Amino acid sequence: MSLENVVYRAKAKATGGREGRATSSDGVLDIQLGLPKEMGGAGGNVTNPEQLFAAGYSACFLGAMKFVAGRDKFAMPKEAFVEGEVGIGPLPTGFGIEATLNIHLPGMDSAEAKKLVDAAHIVCPYSNATQGNIDVTLNIIN
Repeated sequence: MSLENVVYRAKAKATGGREGRATSSDGVLDIQLGLPKEMGGAGGNVTNPEQLFAAGYSACFLGAMKFVAGRDKFAMPKEAFVEGEVGIGPLPTGFGIEATLNIHLPGMDSAEAKKLVDAAHIVCPYSNATQGNIDVTLNIIN
């Protein structure tokens, strides 16, 4: 799928790989990267690509839900939030990831929550990017 009109383009640079640094072109993002203990690293006060992906997907999906709620007149709870989980593991050709979104919609009717989440999954750019590429699980928690 190609975009006809790019309205925003983010730019970031990574140096040192998984044990390096990531910075955005505007200087707002500047973080130390490191391997988690589970992958043989020291852990500590560092982040990793999986955490960044989980945070980005969570924020993007919540934004997609807000968009759909406004467009389709869903009463989305103000306390709504999304917790993303990204797993990494070996594949025969290298490594792969999987994602789980735990979507918290406290007090929302279950049927309405499912409609909202299903529609957001169509709208969300991360969902569109991952569709058919990685396993994505959507857990609705109300």
